[in-house]
Amino acid sequence: MNLSARTGASFLQEIVSPWYEALQNPAEAQQKVLKNLVEGYAKTLYGKNHGAFNVEGAADFRKNFPKVNYKGLVPYFEEVQRGNETIILSEPPVCWVMTRGSTGQAKVFPVTKTHIEQIFVCGARALVNHALRKDDLEILTGKMLNLNFPSMVSTIDSDGCKITYGYSSGTYAKLNPILNQVSLLPRQEEIDALGPGITKPDWERRFDLVHERALNEPVVAAIGVTPVILSFGRYLKKRYGREPKELWKFRALICTSVRKIQFKYGPILRKHFGEIPIVEMYSATEGVFAQQLDDLPYITPNYDKYYFEVETSKDMKMLYELKRGEWGRLIISSCLFPRYDIGDMIEAMGHNYFRVFGRAKTLTILEHKLYRLLLGWFL
Repeated sequence: MNLSARTGASFLQEIVSPWYEALQNPAEAQQKVLKNLVEGYAKTLYGKNHGAFNVEGAADFRKNFPKVNYKGLVPYFEEVQRGNETIILSEPPVCWVMTRGSTGQAKVFPVTKTHIEQIFVCGARALVNHALRKDDLEILTGKMLNLNFPSMVSTIDSDGCKITYGYSSGTYAKLNPILNQVSLLPRQEEIDALGPGITKPDWERRFDLVHERALNEPVVAAIGVTPVILSFGRYLKKRYGREPKELWKFRALICTSVRKIQFKYGPILRKHFGEIPIVEMYSATEGVFAQQLDDLPYITPNYDKYYFEVETSKDMKMLYELKRGEWGRLIISSCLFPRYDIGDMIEAMGHNYFRVFGRAKTLTILEHKLYRLLLGWFL
């Protein structure tokens, strides 16, 4: 897919229209997604053992399939490494990816062709939606700073079968035909050539490469993990004495992979990159689940691709059922696995706007309860 040759309105609408339509009727969209997902789960031993063939709706799904976290999936992944992918996956894995490990030990996942395709489509939505909404199609054909992690890190040796994997952000950038062939500076292969390390010297070498490759190019945006984008801005000022906003005319920053992007990182990012839009994406190794719809500093879900539930203090609800101010632990079903406890806390802001406010830890939950209590007093 060559974006430079296909920036027509019809192609762009193909990317965002299913998202827009699902937001108009989340209940119907989620019902369709559940049906498709269950058909996939029924092809796996895990799905058969949990009665996938008997699932007719949300109630059956919750009854038959327990929620599961990464630790619970590890034994199945070990079987996938041995070549028994149908134990948990409805398709053969095309590669393995890993998390950054920012909140604990890094996790390694097998991912499928369908998963990768969803990453491409949903990952493009934030940028395409922004371009259409701002009537700024030039952002789709300009250069973008590649501030992703390396896609080649290590190898798993399982029964004589070697499986190479790398960080998900770099892997997805490398595989994405839109970003890697048209826009990214430098290309992901150049990032990978510097090695897999993520120490301070490793990042400084990557930042020097980005600066060198992009210095005289028409850069219009940066995309990547939010703290890395911020670190790049600070490094340029310290190393070269100039802010990114002095070197390039940014139109937007596409920021991913952490919580509270707009509120915690936004003001500092604009100091280095200029008074430009910061487009937030709620993405993880496991998927691109939501992105910013408009100028409000919240995210809206991809109801047409993933199935979202929330475990509140009282019961389990569909994400779209949450009323403004309700919050809980997010459970996501995808083409990879059902009812996955991703470990994030989400709050409804009304009208299908949400914010992910932290990891599902005791301190985070206590802080949020206090925040809601104080908010109630002032209101």
